[in-house]
Amino acid sequence: MNKIVFASEPNFQQKDVFPPAPTKNYLPDWYKATDSYINGERKPVGEGNVSVTIKKCMPVFDALTAGYLIFTYTDIYVSQKDNSPYYEWPTGDILQWHPTVQAPNHPKHNEHPYPKFMNGWSIQTPKGYSCLFINPTHRESPISILEGVVDTDTYTNTINFPFVLKDSKFEGLIPRGTPIVQVIPFERESWRMEIGEHNEKEFFKTRGKLLSQFFDKYKTDFWHRKDYA
Repeated sequence: MNKIVFASEPNFQQKDVFPPAPTKNYLPDWYKATDSYINGERKPVGEGNVSVTIKKCMPVFDALTAGYLIFTYTDIYVSQKDNSPYYEWPTGDILQWHPTVQAPNHPKHNEHPYPKFMNGWSIQTPKGYSCLFINPTHRESPISILEGVVDTDTYTNTINFPFVLKDSKFEGLIPRGTPIVQVIPFERESWRMEIGEHNEKEFFKTRGKLLSQFFDKYKTDFWHRKDYA
């Protein structure tokens, strides 16, 4: 099994406050509260359909549990001052800023400087592996990072995350322990795209499997477990 290491910088005093963790350990409340079947009834509902909910969708499950989460490690309070967001936090150098001129045409640009979350963790992966940094999937949050990729096998410094408020007029508390980044390690490989056609034999083989059962079709015959510990 490959190993990913989250190493705290020497002066990071809050390293024990919501350290990085496997995403699967922090499923969002909405997902946990959702039943697997409509009205709790595991049964066909006509025309080959069944009473499943999003809870049984393995692609959503894989996105929700992929990789690791980085959390805010102090409270951040946002208010409005002079028609701009104003940020406060208890202590430390948790935020810095990028001026708007550095990314004036970015689709997330909202006329305000970009706050940058000063992450206290560096990330180390095996040779040939990088990390994709995205917004935590299928979760509500007042903030949205600017996604990126870092070659974490060679870059051993801390990685910081510029973000924006989804609503630039937002006011309120972003509590410590808020998931801010989802980290997904991947192996660097070269790819070449082609436009092709269905392999008819494989297409109908797959279709036959899908039409032969009511429940857990994709999970039973096609899904592979992904392990992030």
